Amino acid sequence: MKVSAEKIENQKVVLTIEVVAAELDKAEERACKRFASQVNIPGFRKGKAPRKIVEQHVGKQTVLQEAFDYFIAPEALAEALKDQKMEDIVTRPDIETVTLEEGKDVVFKATVVPRPEVKLGEYKGLKIAKDEVKVTDEDVDNQLKHMADHQAKMVEAPEGAAVEDGDFTTLDFKGFVDGEAFEGGEGKDYPLQIGSNSFIPGFETQLIGAKVGEEKDVNVKFPEEYHAKELAGKDATFKCTIRSIKHKELPAIDDAFAKAASKFETLDELKADIRKNLTENAERKAENDRKAEALETASKNITVDIPPIMVDNEVTRMLREMEMRLAQQGMQLEQYLQFAGTDIAKLREQYRETAEKNVRTGLMLEEVAKAENIKVEAADLDKEVEVMAAAYGATPKQVKKIIAEQGRLNDLAATVLRNKTMQFIFDNLAE
Repeated sequence: MKVSAEKIENQKVVLTIEVVAAELDKAEERACKRFASQVNIPGFRKGKAPRKIVEQHVGKQTVLQEAFDYFIAPEALAEALKDQKMEDIVTRPDIETVTLEEGKDVVFKATVVPRPEVKLGEYKGLKIAKDEVKVTDEDVDNQLKHMADHQAKMVEAPEGAAVEDGDFTTLDFKGFVDGEAFEGGEGKDYPLQIGSNSFIPGFETQLIGAKVGEEKDVNVKFPEEYHAKELAGKDATFKCTIRSIKHKELPAIDDAFAKAASKFETLDELKADIRKNLTENAERKAENDRKAEALETASKNITVDIPPIMVDNEVTRMLREMEMRLAQQGMQLEQYLQFAGTDIAKLREQYRETAEKNVRTGLMLEEVAKAENIKVEAADLDKEVEVMAAAYGATPKQVKKIIAEQGRLNDLAATVLRNKTMQFIFDNLAE
């Protein structure tokens, strides 16, 4: 076998691989045995039909292609990558057949992207300051107000009252552009909280001062990036009628409130508990922020030329995750793009910076794991499985079975290795 390598743009390498004709003949023999074991050929039991019969049944060119796809290409490529010290590649090879004929040497090209060389910078003993945690009386009061808001009662506004900021209204409306009603611009008894900013900018504030039964024209302009392209940037008038006005009646924040809203008997006890929880949450956030900064610093300290395809693949992975989250909420990606007034190309570009950071961090962690000889032991996997089992309400045995059936054991090991390596960096932060 002969191999030559040529570097091209975007850190790609084109391998030209030549395999002698004798190896192709052997591969065809293997391909025929494969077909014989899978295809029903009249007069023969599976796996027993001779080569010539198989070639007559499925076609010689089909056998030739099968020999290349299943035997010649993967085996020769693996040997070529080893020969060129490129066993670790970051994308699926792009195969191009040059010569594939009976009795001739096979020639094909494989375009690959080798994993980039990573030179570690400082990652041990990093000096990362932890934010000071301070919970003020104002923080506690704001939490109490939030709790009181949840305990509030909705009451009808007095007769003759006008809409105020924060009120909960129902209204009828009908929108017009250039004097013509437009599709989707009409609502009956539509619930709207004034100040929620759920309508077009400027719509809600113009309803302030209106009374029940009163008609009011609201003049607005659709945003330039509005999801309905036929309305984007256009002036519109909505003829509105307020049908009802309600506002929240907040409870007094006292001992009675504390008893009704919590397990505590007094307001002071409730305040103390709120302060404790806010402090714990703030400390947890400060520690998480410190860890995130440590990873970012260690990632910035490496020297690496990241192939664009790695960033592209990470963007694709992130979009797939987003698509799955949207599906869980009953929304398709196409619907989200329409509502957001964007398209897939713009969304990919928005994700690109984060994707590059993710790739950089991943490469840093892999290199640290090698440098520090961090390994994944069976006990590490068992511990991770136990955590997953607890999260999903299953037994470790059930989780292991699912992981094995889905072929995700390597993914699990990679996750555990990544977590262990991150913990190594955290454990070695400077005090």
